[in-house]
Amino acid sequence: MRALVRCCCGHLPVGGGAGRRPSPRWRALARLSASPGWEDGQGARVREKPPWRVLFFGTDQFARETLRALHAARENKEEELIEKLEVVTVPSPSPKGLPVKQYAIQSQLPVYEWPDVGSGEYDVGVVASFGRLLSEALILKFPYGILNVHPSCLPRWRGPAPIIHTILHGDTIAGVTIMQIKPKRFDVGPILKQETVPVPPKSTSKELEAVLSRLGANMLISVLKNLPESLNDGRQQPAEGVTHAPKISAATSCIKWEEQTSEQIFRLYRAVGNIIPLQTLWMDNTIKLLDLVEVDSSILSDSKGQAVIPGSVIYHKQSQILLVCCKDDWIGVRSVMLKKTLTATDFYNGYLHPWYQKNSQAQPSQCRFQTLRLPPKKKKQKKKIVAMQ
Repeated sequence: MRALVRCCCGHLPVGGGAGRRPSPRWRALARLSASPGWEDGQGARVREKPPWRVLFFGTDQFARETLRALHAARENKEEELIEKLEVVTVPSPSPKGLPVKQYAIQSQLPVYEWPDVGSGEYDVGVVASFGRLLSEALILKFPYGILNVHPSCLPRWRGPAPIIHTILHGDTIAGVTIMQIKPKRFDVGPILKQETVPVPPKSTSKELEAVLSRLGANMLISVLKNLPESLNDGRQQPAEGVTHAPKISAATSCIKWEEQTSEQIFRLYRAVGNIIPLQTLWMDNTIKLLDLVEVDSSILSDSKGQAVIPGSVIYHKQSQILLVCCKDDWIGVRSVMLKKTLTATDFYNGYLHPWYQKNSQAQPSQCRFQTLRLPPKKKKQKKKIVAMQ
């Protein structure tokens, strides 16, 4: 999560960790808050303990799980953790709206569409997968600042697409970090809580997202139960091990047959295949590869003696899949999209076989899949980047 600034007055509330000397800022706040009816600079009364008033910012399925946990906590009248819960999301072209908006409406929660954030008073903000700039004026509304539910083991995978990059790079360990927003730099704020989980073998980004969303939601509730202590005990991120997880684009899905191994292609498929189908080029036509499968050794033995140039395509009749050669091995493809969705058999009968009949003297390398080179996007005139989720 990325943001502009954090609240500059309420991050270190009364009741810091035992045995730690409070900072000068903390001591000043403690003296102020000890006065009856002390209010912050915005005129909002600062609470020293739950129930909290929460404004939630989110959009997608990962964020929906965090909102669900917050809503359940608000409904739990015995625990009294959350008194007020309101939601900010972003406009969507879909009439139903994004998952967070759908849940908010179903649960009868007040919901605002960015840049509308309502006009209520809150104790703390919570952000998960929001993707919009948060201004200083907005963040200063929260005496306890804003917490971010970030699905990675920070400082690894700072940025907007941590789960995708976890799968794409073959990480065996993933996790969630509850962090406090820090101004000016991205995803570098203090860690309040961090937990790790093993990445299941051959997991897709969607499957890992489901695991991490539940973990992150539970961790957030744990932090809110001890919010002042958690904020005061936050630890700085280590300087070592920093990696970045930039947004993916259509170019990410273009397979480079000469450069990528079969393992790298399958990781790419599991990472982005449910968002952007993998793409390649065949006879000047863009083809999307919809269903990739690992190739059994017995199938490969049937194809010995065939062309082995990266990108070469062979139809294996018995298994009804396309075999495509990559840098080190072969991958299998069950279906593609070329104008419409086609099975491997349909593609062979309608395109590959007729081409070979028409070009009987041609070399197999002339009929192979080739790397699709998308033209670079025109760069917009850059403004100074201040924040990003």
